[in-house]
Amino acid sequence: MPSIIEEFVATLHPKALGAIKGTAKLVIGEHGSVMLTEEGATAGDYTADVTLKASPETFRAILSGTQNPIMAVMSGKLKVDGNQMRALKVSDILTA
Repeated sequence: MPSIIEEFVATLHPKALGAIKGTAKLVIGEHGSVMLTEEGATAGDYTADVTLKASPETFRAILSGTQNPIMAVMSGKLKVDGNQMRALKVSDILTA
């Protein structure tokens, strides 16, 4: 069974491919981080233009369309640090 990080990399890689300028980091609870770039999604933890932090459940809900990313930020389920415009682009990728 793949790890949570491997699961998110597999799901996000095709969505991120060519869809984002710069870098974004998704911190998946205590499990680790997924980096998003124009080259797609990879497991990793390095400096990014924007960092989004949430539980695996919150990220899954956003990916499935049952959680609006803006509402997740407003309710404190999703924390955003860094470039807000890039965060909106990442939100588009997650909900695509």
